[in-house]
Amino acid sequence: MLVLFNKPYGVLSQFSAASTGREDAATLARFIALPGVYPAGRLDKDSEGLLLLTDDGALQQRISHPRHKQWKRYWVQVEGAPTADDLAALRDGVVLKDGPTLPARVRQITPPALWPRDPPVRYRKSVPDAWLEIAIREGRNRQVRRMTAAVGLPTLRLVRIAVGDWQLGDLRPGEYRWSGARG
Repeated sequence: MLVLFNKPYGVLSQFSAASTGREDAATLARFIALPGVYPAGRLDKDSEGLLLLTDDGALQQRISHPRHKQWKRYWVQVEGAPTADDLAALRDGVVLKDGPTLPARVRQITPPALWPRDPPVRYRKSVPDAWLEIAIREGRNRQVRRMTAAVGLPTLRLVRIAVGDWQLGDLRPGEYRWSGARG
């Protein structure tokens, strides 16, 4: 079984909050009551969008293990106005504290039609923002956020829209659907 879930902002990518020390933290258990499924990969608490869950260990490994290099696509709202040099640096790979990233696919996009975020993204009249579509084949901790910060464009909102061939589509936050497993 493979489940595509639109993880809302502020929700942990796990079923129990016990390991966090915050028993009141929002977890997947609030939205998904399917026995035996586990996340195939992670999406940090401050990020939204596509999270895959499965009860198939081999599929989970194929989706989440770095050696399989599944492309993950994100819509990223950044603070600032990206220059051609900023975009080129992201495409070429940037150096983070844990080493250089692999090259990414990056393009500036028009603001996507998304659901409102709760809480809303901060708005500053004097500071422009922009939207990027970024695709990476790695899965380092908070990688996209660290990449945009490295070129001077802090991330304001991050929504994962695809993992490999699986796409978020029209799922609303907190909704899920079953999918045929391909990998």
